Formats: sequence, C-alpha cells, structure tokens
Amino acid sequence: MDGFSYYNIFETKGIEYLITVAFFLLLVPFWIALNRQAKATKKLNEALGILSANLLKIPQGLFYSKNHTWTFLERGGAARIGLDDLLLNIIGEVKINNLKAPGDKINKGDVIAEIGQNGKKLKIVSPVSGEVLKSNHMLHETPEMLNEDPYGQGWIYKVKPNNWMADTQACYMAEDAINWSKREVERFKDFMAESMKAHSPEPSMVIMQDGGEISRNALAEMPGEIWKDFEKNFMTATT
Repeated sequence: MDGFSYYNIFETKGIEYLITVAFFLLLVPFWIALNRQAKATKKLNEALGILSANLLKIPQGLFYSKNHTWTFLERGGAARIGLDDLLLNIIGEVKINNLKAPGDKINKGDVIAEIGQNGKKLKIVSPVSGEVLKSNHMLHETPEMLNEDPYGQGWIYKVKPNNWMADTQACYMAEDAINWSKREVERFKDFMAESMKAHSPEPSMVIMQDGGEISRNALAEMPGEIWKDFEKNFMTATT
C-alpha cells in the first residue's frame, strides 16, 4: 500500500524502549511499597519512643561538631552555635547555664555552657573560636525551646568567628552528617549497654527495648556516673 511503511521492532531499537518502559512500570509500585514501609516504621518508632537515626532532624547547611554542637555562619558574619538533635533526644529536657557573656573571647574546645537535669550536668564546648556577641536569654525563660527548636530559636550563642575555615574543617555536613549521626546512634547503644553493666546492673535500670533498641531520652533515667562517662565519650572529643 502506497505511503505505508512497516517496521519490525525486533530489527530496531523499539524493543529496547519497551523493555525500559516495562522496567519502570515494575519499579514504581516497588518503590511506593518501600516508601510506605519506611514511613510506617518511622511512625512506629515515634510512637514507641525509640531512638532512631531516621527520626533525627539534620538540617542542611549547618556544620556539625563531634561534640554534638552545630554552628552556622550567617550572612552578616556572625556564627550561631547550638546543640544537635541527637544529643537532645538522648538526654531529654534540660536547663542551660551560659558560662560566657558578650565580649568574652573563646577558643574552639572551651567550655561555654552547662546543661543539667535533676542535679546531673554535661559540659558544652564551643565548635569555633572567636568573640561572643550574644547569648540566647530566651532559653532561661523557655528552656523547652532548646528541645523543641534546636536549630531555630533554640540556638545558644552568636559568635564572631576568627578562624572559621580551620575550626569547621573537621565538622560534618549534609550526607556526611547524616551518616555520622547513624554511627553515633549505634555507638550510643553500645555505650549504654557497657555503662549499665558497670554502674547499673539492676534490671530496673535497663532501658533497652525489645530488639536491642534504645529509648529516647535514655540518659535522663541514668545516674550521674553514666552522665560523666557520656560526657567523656561524646561531649569532649578532640576535633
């Protein structure tokens, strides 16, 4: 028939296109099922109060220190400092005691604040060096803001950094921060298992849930000795 052409897809690339389309048609429902399962697992962990890396807030653009503080350089040149979400999920609600005032000079690694709960305390060290510009007095009036909005209104200090590039070189960002947080959750599980054997062998002190999971705010129920061990292992690492 004039004007009519017949193409055999097996003699052209048409079969390759069909295979590709079929592959994606099979992949889409599989991906949807996996995504639903991940969301369901996340909701279940939230309901059970399980400490999970998937529940942590890790905003992009921040520098995360191994000492569980974060810092962010604002456009005007000031650097905000705060506590990361993993630390706050481990210890629960605390009150903060600022040890520095505007005008004070600080070095990276200096103790700049203390957080406490029922007489137990942890020292907070600075992730950067510089001059303190401002401390967040709102945290004394509404200490819950530290836990509820750690990367927003829950910041602790604003500092004028004097060695920003060098101080933040060992910090984690973006995907590296996510992967580091996952490793820290696992390290905390191991730490709790060892510490409870050493300081709290009584079954009533065991806060490991079924499957070896750790409860959120796990440190809140622990004695001061474990807080000291935690501070040594997680809060004063050399960076």
